[in-house]
Amino acid sequence: MPGRVRVAVAEDELRVANTGAPLTAAGVAALASLRASAKRDDPGSAGRFGVGFAAVLPLSSAPRVVVGTGVGVRFSEADTLAAVRELPGPAAELARRGGDTAPGRAPVLRLVWPVEADEPGPPAGYTTEVRLPLREPGSAARLLAAARAAAPDLLLALPDLAEIEVDGAVVSRSHTDGVTDVGGARYRLVRAVARVDEPGTALEERGRRERGVCWALPVSADGSPAPFAPDAGEVLHAPTPSAERLSLPARLLADLPMDPDRRRFRAGPAADAVLGAAASAYVELVRAVAPADRLSLVPAPGFPLSELDGALRTGVLEELAGRAWLPAAQAEVSELVPRRAEWLDLPGADGLAALLAAADDGFARLAAVDPRDAALLTGLGVRRVSAAELTDRLHAVEREPGWWRGLYAVLEPALDTVPGLAEDLRALPVPLVDGRLVAGPPSVVIGADEGGGSVAGRTLSSPSAGEASGEWDRSVPGRTLGSPSPRVGGGGFGAVAALGLPGLHVVAPEAVHPLLRRLGAREVDGPALLEHPALRAAVERSVDDAEAGLDPAPLAAAVLGLLREPTPGFGALALPDDEGVPSRADELVLPDAAVRPLLDADAPVGVLAADWAARFPREALVAAGVLDGFAVVVDEEPTGPDHDLHDEDLWWDRAGDAEPTRVVAVRDLDLVADDAWPGALALLAGTPATRAALLEPGGYTSWWLARHALLAGREPGFWRSPSAETIAGLYDPAPSSLDDAVLAAVGVRTGLAVADTREAADLLERLADPSRTVSPELGARAHEALADAVADGRVDVAALDLPDRVRSLAGTVVSVDDAVVLDAPWTAAVLPAAELVVGGEPTALAEILDLPLASEVVAGEVVGAGRAVAWVDLPEVVVACRTAGLAPPAGFVWSHDTLEIDLTRPEKARRRVPTWVDEAGRVHADDPVRALLAHRAAHPGRPAGGAVPGA
Repeated sequence: MPGRVRVAVAEDELRVANTGAPLTAAGVAALASLRASAKRDDPGSAGRFGVGFAAVLPLSSAPRVVVGTGVGVRFSEADTLAAVRELPGPAAELARRGGDTAPGRAPVLRLVWPVEADEPGPPAGYTTEVRLPLREPGSAARLLAAARAAAPDLLLALPDLAEIEVDGAVVSRSHTDGVTDVGGARYRLVRAVARVDEPGTALEERGRRERGVCWALPVSADGSPAPFAPDAGEVLHAPTPSAERLSLPARLLADLPMDPDRRRFRAGPAADAVLGAAASAYVELVRAVAPADRLSLVPAPGFPLSELDGALRTGVLEELAGRAWLPAAQAEVSELVPRRAEWLDLPGADGLAALLAAADDGFARLAAVDPRDAALLTGLGVRRVSAAELTDRLHAVEREPGWWRGLYAVLEPALDTVPGLAEDLRALPVPLVDGRLVAGPPSVVIGADEGGGSVAGRTLSSPSAGEASGEWDRSVPGRTLGSPSPRVGGGGFGAVAALGLPGLHVVAPEAVHPLLRRLGAREVDGPALLEHPALRAAVERSVDDAEAGLDPAPLAAAVLGLLREPTPGFGALALPDDEGVPSRADELVLPDAAVRPLLDADAPVGVLAADWAARFPREALVAAGVLDGFAVVVDEEPTGPDHDLHDEDLWWDRAGDAEPTRVVAVRDLDLVADDAWPGALALLAGTPATRAALLEPGGYTSWWLARHALLAGREPGFWRSPSAETIAGLYDPAPSSLDDAVLAAVGVRTGLAVADTREAADLLERLADPSRTVSPELGARAHEALADAVADGRVDVAALDLPDRVRSLAGTVVSVDDAVVLDAPWTAAVLPAAELVVGGEPTALAEILDLPLASEVVAGEVVGAGRAVAWVDLPEVVVACRTAGLAPPAGFVWSHDTLEIDLTRPEKARRRVPTWVDEAGRVHADDPVRALLAHRAAHPGRPAGGAVPGA
């Protein structure tokens, strides 16, 4: 029957009543027979030891056990002492022990008397009541409080005890959904029986083979565990509290062998068996709670609080490590054995273990645990999986890109909480567009526009590998390419990504997640992808690959889908010519290109296949290098003559150390036919980009055209600009309708200039041409330009073929045998103008023309002395100087009314002259103004002035 206990106080007696089997004669004998319980053969009964009753002696010296009115037994210290005194032997022993006043002077529970006839029976509903007259009458309240405190533990330890009433208050036990409520305290209980192979040594324990074990785990109102802290003060209950301190999360109530005072357990085989059963039952307690709460029941690391605590913790941890209870991350596997399980050391990555376990069998042993419980997991032998190891193992996972995105989403929060995690994840697998899985976000790129691109308003789709293959019909040794697919119309980012180029790792769009960017993945759009080394390398080798039998069409279609403007390096892209042969893009011309009729018949340029010209936007084809008009190369930071321009090295070296800091140049000019230059120049001038390159100051284009372009079969420098009238006698107008700026840029002359020996020879030839009408002033300027070029070192006189005729001061052509260079202006008065050559520095001019100087040919003496007149005293001189902005010379001029000289060379004769400079450097004149000119010619570079008389 369900047992009940009632505890009350009446007339200074503590009374404890209970239901169950009433006291019998055998029971009375057991109480008085030193633990020889009459119940020891009934393993299911309570009170079977016959030793618990001794606990009444500290409270009472005259306990009574009543089972009915006037029916029961009593014990009495006083009556026992009186009886002992009447027996010689016991009386002597009593005296030896110190007499009546000695502690423990009488064995109170050895002699039994019947209760009085009028002794009331137990309370209604109870079979037995123990009545204890208290040694300390005032201790009743304390004893009732102790009873109330012990009541829940007794109800936990004794499953057949249903309730305990203490001073009218009932403490009962109830069960709901596996939770036991005892006096308002809620526990989850697990009971077990220990099998004892070796019986105890005490009489009442002999023959016993089973001992009970109970774990009581406190739970909250919602049934979740509320485990005891290690320092909560828990002790072993056997079944009442002992002195054995415990640190486990649950209360242990166990039938352990105890010392007689019931404070300490007694070690031995029986205790080992009970502790073993307790450790095994603890696993069942752990399994009885929700998987998420189980780790809270694992004993925390720490020093044991007692010998029993150490033994129990060791056993519990061993059982927990070797049995299945750890919650698994994989839904199909509910529990794992810790020793064979793994845990992910990634705090913050919630749901990661479940995601991995569901995706791949390689993660089936992952436990669904919190990394913050690392110490508990390590103590159980669960293997730690670090972030670095996880990264390595992920490379064996085969999942769709969307799954990887989910993985990245779970991992990202941990990046903010785990120091160094970013470095461990640098090798994280990333799925690519082409289906590959590569290591490391830093090695991949993310497409800014996953859906392809557009060119000039036209949307380009990303063809499949099958659609992009077989773009043109042609035969390659060892392979025949199929006919073009009617659906192929473009390419773009996705098409480039799908090529699977070595070194080009484009993330599958479904896998893109911000974590990849945080770990080093670069986000690129179409133009940025064009700069990727892998794509550049594929383009560079595309013609070779095509000749080796590979199909270049997918690459070509993809690249053309990205190109928006001319980009250096893509001229190597393999495209089909009109015969289906793969060629470099920059070696092809559009079928209807404006530049096509201008190219030389032998130019190494093919014609792009018509279907490709129709299929792709013109802008994309031109951006790849296919010629339409002339292409322009732009390099804002050139490092050398490496732009594949004709004679670029010569242009680069033309200025010595002043290397170009910018290159804007038109390429392929060397492919123009000789008779096509008028049209070519018109095309260059009419297109903004090429015109800008043509007019670039010091640029390659104008430099090259000045040397190689032809106008009416002549180099540009042969002609003058139509507006350059000042050199009309020497140069003919250019046969072109181009504007002056363009003509000047290509080398058509706008004035007199001699740049080098070649131009000097040309000018000399023009001056010597009698069919040309050259004014004296133009001839003089031409000679001046020649002289300046020699003086500046631009002309090597030794390399010139000297003419046999020269242009005279009169504008006529004269033989070099009759010509002289005028160096002394006054000698012109005695020499014919048709024999004089003037212009520039006379000595340099004489060297170029290999002519004598006039001062070397003419010699004469002044007739008469003249009179010395100060220059400043001559009104005509003062007016002339002020008009010319000069200061009048200092010194004197020798004035003559009529100035005559006696010539000795080139003939002997007396001649009248307006002015003359004698050998002493004195100026003679009958015309003061002309004398002023003679003075300045005689004294070049001097400050204005002259010698004083007699100097």
